[in-house]
Amino acid sequence: MAELQVNIGRLSLKNPVMTASGTFGYGLEFQDFVPLDELGGIIVKGTTLKPREGNDYPRMAETSSGMLNCVGLQNKGVDYFCEHIYPQVKDLGTNVIVNVSGSSPEDYAECAARIDVLEGIPAIELNISCPNVRQGGMAFGTTCEGAASVVKAVRARYHKTLIVKLSPNVTNIADIALACEAEGADSVSLINTLMGMAIDIERRRPVLSIGTGGLSGPAVKPVALRMVWQVARAVKIPVVGLGGIMTAQDAIEFLMAGATAIEIGTANFLDPAVTIKVRDGIKEWLDKHGCHSVSEIVGCIG
Repeated sequence: MAELQVNIGRLSLKNPVMTASGTFGYGLEFQDFVPLDELGGIIVKGTTLKPREGNDYPRMAETSSGMLNCVGLQNKGVDYFCEHIYPQVKDLGTNVIVNVSGSSPEDYAECAARIDVLEGIPAIELNISCPNVRQGGMAFGTTCEGAASVVKAVRARYHKTLIVKLSPNVTNIADIALACEAEGADSVSLINTLMGMAIDIERRRPVLSIGTGGLSGPAVKPVALRMVWQVARAVKIPVVGLGGIMTAQDAIEFLMAGATAIEIGTANFLDPAVTIKVRDGIKEWLDKHGCHSVSEIVGCIG
């Protein structure tokens, strides 16, 4: 019976399967479908310092082998999370990780600091694909300087496991990962969505309200897999892989490329129990191939 336990910095996961932010709510919504305490971790929806209404509708569109979204980080803010959501999720029996977003390094740091005091939240994931309002909307995660500025500000005020979620919309994602590592990130997760677009040819206008959105689903998997492989070879900290994972085979590919753990996102919309099926599939493959631990295959392709 293969051992599935893995570590992300100081964070221990009972297995390498987590849920991706924005696709699993706060976990509570999936209680009827998934034994939440059997997951490696749940990364809850994006949380910001102040409440956000998100973008106008329509903000989701189906595409070939994937979907586009421009939800815009709709949430009720970190104080609402601390007061109303945290009491409901702190005892779910798995790692509950908060995805943190912001429009300035100070916003990120303050939001993270308010979560830092919550005993039942062992880690955060920084979404650095957010627009930097001081640089005309350019995402923090598209430059080494921007990424480093956020990680440095948060690291000064957050003392638990810090995962940084990287944008794929860059020239060299390994350089961004190295910049985050240098400022104290405990791990990096990748990839966030790829920028995409869909057009309604009858109305002669974009399908999404703001024109473009983030592409996720099976279509992005080859790109995500390549980037995980590149980053895992460049950094010394653990890598969390995500992007188009639909099956146990997909997850195993990411592990072999160098990911210590994986996140499942869009697939949750198609099958709310997919996370457990992937976990069981990984274990079955490891047992079939005589592996004693999942760590034996992490980064095995070199």
